[in-house]
Amino acid sequence: MSHMDPQRRRRLLAGAAFVLFLALTGVVGWYIGRPMVALAGEPERFRTWVDGHGIWGSLAFLGMMILQVVIALIPGEPLEIAAGYAFGFWEGTFLCLLGIFLGSVLVFLLVRRFGTALVEVFFSREKIQSLRFLHQSRRRDFLIFLVLFIPGTPKDLLSYFAGLTDIRFSKWLLIAAVARIPSVATSTAGGAAVGDENYLFAAVVFAATFLVSLLGLWLYNRISARREEKRRHEL
Repeated sequence: MSHMDPQRRRRLLAGAAFVLFLALTGVVGWYIGRPMVALAGEPERFRTWVDGHGIWGSLAFLGMMILQVVIALIPGEPLEIAAGYAFGFWEGTFLCLLGIFLGSVLVFLLVRRFGTALVEVFFSREKIQSLRFLHQSRRRDFLIFLVLFIPGTPKDLLSYFAGLTDIRFSKWLLIAAVARIPSVATSTAGGAAVGDENYLFAAVVFAATFLVSLLGLWLYNRISARREEKRRHEL
């Protein structure tokens, strides 16, 4: 090993680190991610658990949100609704946004280190290529912000995809801190309303979120299709 070429040694160490990351991701996803989502799916039990752990309950939930972003297979919506139910709107929204921000930063740095191979752990090559219209756009950074801002769009995919672009880290920090506010706030507002037994308001929030998400998904598909068509004409 001492006589090994330094460049080859770095590649081997990077490969070993990547394999270790994959193994840890699988273990954490199976033994922590699944029970975490199951617990969030029972809001009353989740609130009891949070109340019984004080500040450690808040910190544990923050860790859950970070984990949900890193392991993209874990759905975030149940956790956001559970946060509103257990912590109330303001604290729940803050914890969700902070966890998503920290998770997004971690994902960005990991993708910058390991590249497409890491992204393909969670997303197919076809899904990654579906965002290639962002590469060619002069308004790429604005479009990344817009896709993350609109409810119903593939946010987990975009969080991983951003690391494959040459977007500046400082700009990604700003986008990650601001763009997810609407989608998170609507989920925690609905969860908080259920926790306060304000079921009519909760139903209105969830119905409005569903409709906006459908509109957002339609808008995203339309933008993607138009950009792809433009790219083909330019070839």
